[in-house]
Amino acid sequence: MSIVEKELKNRKSEIQKELELLFKANMKITDWDVAEADDNESAHRLLDILQEKLDSIREDVKSGKYTNY
Repeated sequence: MSIVEKELKNRKSEIQKELELLFKANMKITDWDVAEADDNESAHRLLDILQEKLDSIREDVKSGKYTNY
């Protein structure tokens, strides 16, 4: 196991919790801004937004944007 793998393995749950907190915070904001919002629809749309950005970051990584970050 590489040193990077060890580091990220140690922080995996922290990273995942932060992503979940981002999701939940945006669910609450949507609920506050749109009282009659369908929570299931909001959740799916938020997931789409997060996934879109993750896909964009993945493409940036593939293109070398973070090679010398």
